[in-house]
Amino acid sequence: MTSGNYGHPKEIDSQTLVSPRYSRQDSCVDPVVGDILSSWRYDISGITPAMRGDYEEHFADCAHCRSRQRLHRTIDVVLIGTTTISTVAFVLALAIIHHIQPLQHWALVNLHLWEIPIVLSVQAAAAIGLLLSFVCWVLVAIATPAPVFLTGVALNQARLLHGRTLDDRDSRVA
Repeated sequence: MTSGNYGHPKEIDSQTLVSPRYSRQDSCVDPVVGDILSSWRYDISGITPAMRGDYEEHFADCAHCRSRQRLHRTIDVVLIGTTTISTVAFVLALAIIHHIQPLQHWALVNLHLWEIPIVLSVQAAAAIGLLLSFVCWVLVAIATPAPVFLTGVALNQARLLHGRTLDDRDSRVA
């Protein structure tokens, strides 16, 4: 069997064809349900509990969809985290600029367009950056299930912590 390497034949043994590299199972166990979930970005938080059971069962059975859901939630959390950090950075920049008086009127850009002087100060640039960061944060919070996901994670951690403290209290009492 030739492999296209300059016309020289290349022998391929039977073990090469069954290696995990050639026979990976990257498919969903139920393609119809997998297609529905992929169109929803693997988010089932907004559907009724009666419908949610079938999809949760599918996530339990299908490693492919479970990994895709994990990837999408990771992206959502990174987006909300990045926009939060950006907003906090601009609030900090505005606080520093407000505290240091000479920086308030320091011109970042001085343009003369159509005989009208346009001056963009550092303080105005930081305020615009804060506004844009906040708008991006709101858009990410609306478009992704990150707030719902993070609330669920926090509630689960609180339940674990609360259960642990009750167990510790019970062991001390006994």
